[in-house]
Amino acid sequence: MKNTLLKKIHDHTCHVGIIGLGYVGLPLLLEFNRKGFPVTGFDIDINKVKSLTAGKSYIRHIDATRIKAAFCRREGARATTEFKWLRRCNAIIICVPTPLTKNREPDMSYIVSTGKAMAPYIRKGQLISLESTTYPGTTDEVLIPILEQAGNLKAGRDFMVAFSPEREDPSNPQFSTSTIPKVVGGFDAASGKAACALYGSVVCKTIPVHDCKTAEATKLMENIFRSVNIALVNELKLVFTAMGISIWDVVNAASTKPFGYMPFYPGPGLGGHCIPIDPFYLTWKAREFGLSTRFIELAGEINTTMPEYVIRRTQEALNNRNKAMRGSRILLVGLAYKKNVDDTRESPTYELMRLLETHGARVAYYDPICPQIGPSREHMQFAGRRSRTWKQIAKDRYDAAIIATAHDSVDHNALARMIPLIIDTRGVCKDRRNVVRA
Repeated sequence: MKNTLLKKIHDHTCHVGIIGLGYVGLPLLLEFNRKGFPVTGFDIDINKVKSLTAGKSYIRHIDATRIKAAFCRREGARATTEFKWLRRCNAIIICVPTPLTKNREPDMSYIVSTGKAMAPYIRKGQLISLESTTYPGTTDEVLIPILEQAGNLKAGRDFMVAFSPEREDPSNPQFSTSTIPKVVGGFDAASGKAACALYGSVVCKTIPVHDCKTAEATKLMENIFRSVNIALVNELKLVFTAMGISIWDVVNAASTKPFGYMPFYPGPGLGGHCIPIDPFYLTWKAREFGLSTRFIELAGEINTTMPEYVIRRTQEALNNRNKAMRGSRILLVGLAYKKNVDDTRESPTYELMRLLETHGARVAYYDPICPQIGPSREHMQFAGRRSRTWKQIAKDRYDAAIIATAHDSVDHNALARMIPLIIDTRGVCKDRRNVVRA
């Protein structure tokens, strides 16, 4: 079983199926296609399938020319909503979301529903790899039983299974899918070897680990490391601000140390699908073993209170100018969760918007990369709102602007010349009398 697949991988005749064509799955599909593998993408969103088939991109940092090169040629990649085509695939990679519930517990519904949709079409000799970030044990305890139940097949005997966590960093000019090393954990030795061979054909390096649980834990450690350090610098921001010290000056100075220090930067809160969510998978799983994760929970508490701190700083700055927040016109600058991307998942800007309106402010937003707010599970009340244009901002009379995300394409200093009060949560504006760091 393993040797047959290894030969197909070596010959680049291994048909790769990728389920979930979002920020993780689509770049991976394009990479396999670029390396000459036959590849099929699966997604339940018919609009994504139609866009790809037409050669159009729905992710800003993925150029349409790459989509056309992959999908708009004979023998190119194809996209579909029909899981029956999984039978053709020799390897199947799952890249579906893993959000949290309102109680900060893992929502396994996407993995479960994907597993059930796949199960009737799993056949002997296939390799299935899960990439969705989750708690240690998910592959063995959740996914494999679902796949085994439908076809009377056994993992390790009839088909191979692995976990290889995604490491995408959208819009990062220094790293892409192919240049980021890939951690791979197999259900057994044969699965691990096959998965390493598959990923090794499209990425610079694979790092095999003992099993699926170790690979799952590796991804959590990476994101917990970021969450805790961001919380630390956010807490230091509060302390240093009270002392009249710029946290950005401190971070920049500390960054000159060539060893023993890594810079992290403060902000208005955490965003994206990874850092605000993934650490709590381990928190939840640790309870099974009677353990508490105090660092993780404290970091989460600090990071989730940052929007409230920004609102307090905004209120104080308005009060110092004899203005009340109620009735004030406030512009939120940046909707995306980080600069230079169009991804708004878990963006702290939504919470800032909610808090400002709760306090009676009249709120608009400006983000040239995210021109309209789409539907989301947690912020449906904002769906349909459109970004102001730069020309409109020049004519609008705002009392204040809060820089929540600092896209490189936005001239924030020009903004500070147009609007009487700037609340800068990213440290991007030059020192001016009307700029308040938050």
